[in-house]
Amino acid sequence: MKLMSALLCVALLMSACSAPIVRDAGLDKFAPRRAEQDLSSGIRAYENGDYRNSARLLQNALSEDLLLTSDKVQAHKYLAFIHCAEAREKSCRDDFRRALALDPTLELTPAESGHPAWGPVFRSLKQSMTKRPG
Repeated sequence: MKLMSALLCVALLMSACSAPIVRDAGLDKFAPRRAEQDLSSGIRAYENGDYRNSARLLQNALSEDLLLTSDKVQAHKYLAFIHCAEAREKSCRDDFRRALALDPTLELTPAESGHPAWGPVFRSLKQSMTKRPG
């Protein structure tokens, strides 16, 4: 029974590494894979305004091959935010495009979509990608 509980905890940590509640509770540090740890640390660095470190960690997470598509989407979304915030619109579009290729149903939260730097970029890209056949 203890083994089953431990396996369940590991599975939950792996599947929810980028979830805010997991990061807020500090449980993300127990993720078994480096990629998921880097994703969580990258998001935390972003939230703390450390964009340079965040971008490095998010790129590392993607290079280390995140297991879940949702984690890859999150990494690209946050990289897009960083690029847009630093006026690198092409890179911003590229990362949003990668995120939408992985998850065409991706939507930004109301707060994210209202941001003047990346909200319009995301909306226009999503609209053009949904109109495209096939």
